[in-house]
Parts: sequence; C-alpha cells; structure tokens
Amino acid sequence: MSIRTNLEHIKQLLPADIKLIAVTKTHPVEKVREVYEAGHKIMGENKVQELTDKYENLPKDIEWHLIGHLQSNKVKYIAPFVSLIHAVDSVKLLEEINKQAKKNDRVIPCLFQIHIAEEETKFGLSEEEVTNLISSSISELGNVSIVGLMGMATFTDNKDQIRKEFKGLRTLFERLRQSPLPANVQMKELSMGMSGDFKIAIEEGSTMVRVGSAIFGERNYLNKQ
Repeated sequence: MSIRTNLEHIKQLLPADIKLIAVTKTHPVEKVREVYEAGHKIMGENKVQELTDKYENLPKDIEWHLIGHLQSNKVKYIAPFVSLIHAVDSVKLLEEINKQAKKNDRVIPCLFQIHIAEEETKFGLSEEEVTNLISSSISELGNVSIVGLMGMATFTDNKDQIRKEFKGLRTLFERLRQSPLPANVQMKELSMGMSGDFKIAIEEGSTMVRVGSAIFGERNYLNKQ
C-alpha cells in the first residue's frame, strides 16, 4: 500500500481528538514529503541530526516533535523551531532547554518522560522523581512549558502488560492533573502508543500517538537520510 493509503487508514482508526505524530525516523525526505502532501503536518523524529536535516529540507509549516532521547548538548540545534520535546527525563535537560529557549525568545513545550516499561534500556523519570521535580524549582524556568507526560511500554506481545503500563501512566497523569501545579506545568497531553500498541494506548487515555512503520513501512537503516 502507498504511504498516503497507510496514513488514511491510520487516521480512520483514530478518534478525532487524538493527535497523530508521523514518525519519520530513518525515512528519507521524499517519503516525508508524501505524508505532507497528503495533508498531514505533524511529524516526529528520534535523532537531532535527522530532525535538523529534515527541517531544512521540508516545508516550514511542519510541526516537528523530538520524540527520542535528547542529550543536553544537542538542545541548541532544535531550540529555534521544535514544537514539542517529548522525552524530558532530567532537571539538567530541562534547564538546558530553558536556557536555549530563552536565547531564541521562545517558550518550548515539553513532556516529562516517565519510565513505565520493564526494560532497563528505556529512559524516563519515576513517579517520585517527577513529583519532586514539579514541586521544586521548575516554576523558575520561564522559557519551558510542561504540557503533559510521555511513556513507552515494554516491547512485548503481552497486551495485558502493555495495558497495565499505560493504565499506570494514565493514573499518574490524572493524579498530577488534580493536584496544585506551578504556572508553567499543565497536564493536557498524554503521549503513549506507537505502531504496535496505539489502539491499547487510546483505550487507556492517550491524547497523542507516535506512528512510524504503520505509515512509512519498515525502516531502512542502510539508507538513512
């Protein structure tokens, strides 16, 4: 099937209020342009280098999300244009985003990444860490806006485990949403769900899903852009 057909199929599966992030990881500019020409303008990228390359070579009305692990020393490259940073997992990173946002006269929206998977390889904050972070000096960071949470479920065929992990993240999201929060923290977005598990994520309360291979086809690591 064509990329356009895949995109339309995914959109038909999603409720109208769910944001679809088309994940462009390893896919060339030509394929990303097909998604854009099909009318979809929200794209997600895992790596800063790929994100900046694609930003330079594609229309400027694309809303770019950085969804992968972000190193503090790379923030400066995306600070001028990134629409949302999904994977904030430390105070150090948040402070650097604030610093670079200030240089660019911007307020950059971010999500806290919460570690929900039973895998050591996944990044993210614990519930205790995110609670402490919100109650500490975050209100002093005037150039970042926390708009919600993000999490990645364990890579497994066990749907009950995936559901349990998403349910736990939704519970934390609701608890934070109902608690007193600093002015620059809101719980509006819950980013969970990818090509293999987005249907479960939506059932468990996700507001945005990150879908790559179900739109673009399998990744081609030998022919990266």
